[in-house]
Amino acid sequence: MHTRRTPRRTRTAAALFTAAALSLAGCSSGTSTSTTASSPVAGAAAALAPLPGSTPTSLAEYYEQEPAWRDCGVPGFQCATVKAPLDYAEPSSGDVRLAVSRKKATGPGKRLGSLLVNPGGPGGSAVDYLQMYAGIGYPEEVRARYDMVAVDPRGVARSEPVECLNGHAMDAYTRTDTTPDDEKETEALVSAYRTFAEGCGAKAPKLLRHVSTVETARDMDIVRAVLGDEKLTYVGASYGTLLGATYAGLFPERTGRLVLDGAMDPSLDARRINLEQTEGFDTAFTAFAKDCVRRSDCPLGGKGTSPEKVGENLKKFFEKLDARPLPAGDADGRELTESLATMGVIAAMYDEASWQRLREALTSAMKEKDGAGLIVLSDSYYERDAGGAYSNLMSANAAVNCLDLPPAFENPEQVEKALPDFEKASPVFGEGLAWASLNCAYWPVRPTGEAQRIKAKGAAPIVVVGTTRDPATPYRWAKGLAGQLSSARLLTYDGDGHTAYGRGSACVDAAINTYLLKGTPPADGKRCS
Repeated sequence: MHTRRTPRRTRTAAALFTAAALSLAGCSSGTSTSTTASSPVAGAAAALAPLPGSTPTSLAEYYEQEPAWRDCGVPGFQCATVKAPLDYAEPSSGDVRLAVSRKKATGPGKRLGSLLVNPGGPGGSAVDYLQMYAGIGYPEEVRARYDMVAVDPRGVARSEPVECLNGHAMDAYTRTDTTPDDEKETEALVSAYRTFAEGCGAKAPKLLRHVSTVETARDMDIVRAVLGDEKLTYVGASYGTLLGATYAGLFPERTGRLVLDGAMDPSLDARRINLEQTEGFDTAFTAFAKDCVRRSDCPLGGKGTSPEKVGENLKKFFEKLDARPLPAGDADGRELTESLATMGVIAAMYDEASWQRLREALTSAMKEKDGAGLIVLSDSYYERDAGGAYSNLMSANAAVNCLDLPPAFENPEQVEKALPDFEKASPVFGEGLAWASLNCAYWPVRPTGEAQRIKAKGAAPIVVVGTTRDPATPYRWAKGLAGQLSSARLLTYDGDGHTAYGRGSACVDAAINTYLLKGTPPADGKRCS
């Protein structure tokens, strides 16, 4: 997620994904304290087994659907509803309705089929992403040859969304202090996690057990068949890479041209994911700090100030907010708290185009005692609108993450023991991200997934894209995934920000466009800047 113009925001704010709940809208939850490369864990994790090549008779009615396409109310786009079994183990137990949207190939040139896109999350609306960005912003030559298609995953946006808390309750939740100073504040944080989890359990008790990444990947195969495609062509960003890799692992023979941009490593447990993502945000913050001090409007230090000192200055500012929040001129009376300010800074790490906006927001808060700018950044991350309503991003994010992997921590004592590792990974963000990793401990549904390697033996070439200073999906994850997939081609972007395709690198864009249009993947190990 990146420049904050509307089409890009869906990509950025909805692909901000990979971490802990209160804090980050994105990854998963976790188990090891090592911060070395991913390969040792990849060797230890179980491998995802492919499903049988033939479609079970019990699923035939789903694969043979004929969608009734209708106008979406958005010029050029059509919408439909596709059914999938709520429980693949018992298809007769009920259905889940999936919202699908498409924009048909515009020509000229022979149609190449459907190109499914997903912006990440979990919890990001793929339909919004298609209609606001991909369907109008992807390269013209790609849109000319492919029907551009998106499906909101089960539990997300238009596909029977999981909802945990209303707007006012979400405001209270996002303000919760994630750097507790004493037992009372720790109890308040635990209470917030319990309240959030109980809300999800009360409002979606049945669906909550069936929103895993594996189930969503199986849904994608139904959508592929319904669209009439023999193989899946797909571009997934951030968490969307885990979804795409899982599809390839389950259906290697049906895997067509897959681009996995801002890759996740499926062999990592939840704690390892959160710890390594904490390092990723520290890497991005260091790049921001170096850029900031070269500019006259940097509120965190002047020319020559070290990144470490910039971080210390920001941390001191957070501590002041912890003691005394700032007014923000908010219609709902919200003040800028430490937790909201931290999330505002993290949101700006996803795209270097947001760094100027962050400097301005920090200047207003630190020098003018006005917290409005940082609250706006935080709201963009949480997908809170001006009227105080939230999308279901945070609810779906937790629902998927807490089902996919066992929790990073089971109690506050485990968090406290791990704090030195997280604070070493990021002196600025480590403490808050460690406590944010506790959220799944109180989830009302037991996890059904586990960390696993994905080989996808027999799949066509898969392009895995990694950005060297990506905050949310660290570059090592792209190397880890590419090392597992039997047909992977690793494409590296030496740069800042989250994901690489369509973000300004002509080299990256040309390599991916050539692959999508001609089927020719880049050479393994190709680097772009």
